[in-house]
Amino acid sequence: MGALVDAGASFEALQGELAKLRLPGFTLERREAMRGVFRATKVDVHVHGDDHGPDDHSGRHDHPDRNLRSILELLAASQLDAAVKANAARIFTRLAEAEARVHGTGVEEVHFHEVGAVDAIVDVTATCIGLHLLGVDAVHCSALPVGGGFVTGAHGRMPVPGPGTAELLKGFPVVDTGVRRELVTPTGAAILTTLAESAGTMPAMTVEAVGYGAGTMELETPNIIRVFLGTATDARGTETIVQVETTVDDMQPQLWEAVMERLFEAGALDVYLTPVTMKKSRPGIVLTALCPPDRVTDLSRVLFEESPTIGVRWTAYKRQRLDRETVTLTTAYGPVPFKVSRLAGRVVTATPEFAEVRRIAKEKGLPAREVLDQARADGRRLLQP
Repeated sequence: MGALVDAGASFEALQGELAKLRLPGFTLERREAMRGVFRATKVDVHVHGDDHGPDDHSGRHDHPDRNLRSILELLAASQLDAAVKANAARIFTRLAEAEARVHGTGVEEVHFHEVGAVDAIVDVTATCIGLHLLGVDAVHCSALPVGGGFVTGAHGRMPVPGPGTAELLKGFPVVDTGVRRELVTPTGAAILTTLAESAGTMPAMTVEAVGYGAGTMELETPNIIRVFLGTATDARGTETIVQVETTVDDMQPQLWEAVMERLFEAGALDVYLTPVTMKKSRPGIVLTALCPPDRVTDLSRVLFEESPTIGVRWTAYKRQRLDRETVTLTTAYGPVPFKVSRLAGRVVTATPEFAEVRRIAKEKGLPAREVLDQARADGRRLLQP
């Protein structure tokens, strides 16, 4: 929140949007803070009121446990922008799925403890609001400094990063900076790994603003998060994807269709099968799925449920893709949707949707190849500058 406000998000507008949650028991305070020799903006969530349990005389309050359903209902009932609600719901859903996997329970059984308390709900929602106020279309992040040592939470003493955080970081680059403190919390990991389209190197962009947000802990290095706000250049198609693979030699061929269908439903960008020869000369299949980093857990679960595999592997890759859009063009056979790709604003490919080509060919009693060639020619003519 501090970094987004420092980068230009209106603090008053942020407060006004948070009020739409109708969540009692908190106030926000903004102030400037020094971390080392650097100035930053600190936004504190002060929790009070009836939403917390009785004071234990140590200055802390007992947070009520919340499950995913109650948080999603709170978001759905608010008057927040639809995109803000959708992103906040995605973050909490991803957090619940990670906790369920760590503890071996169902998502509906997960109780968030401090993660579901008022301050964390505000943190997640306010981040989504801040990005919306700044008009951010895409989020990218650096490799995440996970920290080290131990931390005490609702589940007792745990190593850093905690199990929930580690589960959320699958598919994302991390780095150990030598600091023996918790630098990435489960809430922070859920926010970044859900919203970030890529992680690692900074994408090419024209920087318009820089924001500095101050953390609470005093560390040996300045406890600051930095946000660059800018406009993407021609290289904005660069992103991080994850290649998820498993090798199987004992599956009925008819079942692959169901596996691939479920993988696409779980967020896969592409899925393909490669025949291989395994040990003892057994024929096998390598299934490869490409997905955004935040979908690795979902795809792995599908593979464990739908195939006999006992292991899934994945690797993060950088890729660059062309800007693309779907447009409908009027061809000799009527309107046809085209997938159009551009490089630096110039059209380089225009591919008619084959399902529509096949429908037209069948309807008119023509060879599909003839309809496809004509549609391509019409598309090139219509898209010429």
